[in-house]
Amino acid sequence: MELRQMRYFVAVAEELHFGRAAERLYISTPTLSQQIKQLERTVGTTLLIRHSRGVELNPAGQVFLARARETIQAAGLAVKDTRRAAGLDEPVLRLGLLNGVPGWLPASLEQLAAERFPAGTVTLEAGTTTDQVRMLTAGEIDLGLVRLPLTLPSATISTELAAEELGVLLVADHPLAAVTEISTDDLAGLELIWIPRAAAPEFHDEALRQIGGELRLSEITMSHSQLRSALLVKRNAISLGSRRAATPDVVWRPLAGRPLVARYAAIWRTDSHNPVLQAMIVSPGLTPVRQQVVAG
Repeated sequence: MELRQMRYFVAVAEELHFGRAAERLYISTPTLSQQIKQLERTVGTTLLIRHSRGVELNPAGQVFLARARETIQAAGLAVKDTRRAAGLDEPVLRLGLLNGVPGWLPASLEQLAAERFPAGTVTLEAGTTTDQVRMLTAGEIDLGLVRLPLTLPSATISTELAAEELGVLLVADHPLAAVTEISTDDLAGLELIWIPRAAAPEFHDEALRQIGGELRLSEITMSHSQLRSALLVKRNAISLGSRRAATPDVVWRPLAGRPLVARYAAIWRTDSHNPVLQAMIVSPGLTPVRQQVVAG
């Protein structure tokens, strides 16, 4: 019996669904199903009740879940205690936390790090896309999160992880709030409060190019987390953002036609020897977490 199979079983037991567990583990659903069947053959009995909606734990599975969690925790402690006894530093992955990124994305990377290298820890360094590239080049982080498009420095690898739809943000009493979707013609002459170009130059320019129209770019610039607050002060202006930014006071409306998309990628140096990072990028490692466009 392999420790990896125990981790697979715990994921299935917690998700109660093979598809969701496979996504969480970054493996295919058939591979996960085969591993669980092999585990059940090793144990000598079934552990799950399978049905069309997902799975349930049978009594044997409930017992195995408790013991598997104990074993996984004990294995992690064994590695940590052994390294400490040998005078080795605890491996640390310095993860760049991109401003305004969906919360589930860095959480997924932290989970992958914990599963691939239980003896390591993850610290976070916040910043814009430009900050992430600078910190990675300077050796201040091991793994960065950025918005695409982006021209990478030499000796840097990227892999696209996720995307989400962007739309128009505006106050709830704005005239355009009454429509279900907004065209570029509707935006003509309106003031757009947008992020500073220096924060992510290529993403900044690409978003404006995709919107088109005759928007007036505001002299006011804000970080992604502040755009919503800026609209409550300058109520005739609009901004761009994901559905996550909507509140009772600020509404989100999609753009008509081709959607505007924010694409997120992980970047790291080819010459990095960080053991946590190396464990994360081995196949199947930093593969797309959500390949489809996520609306919200």
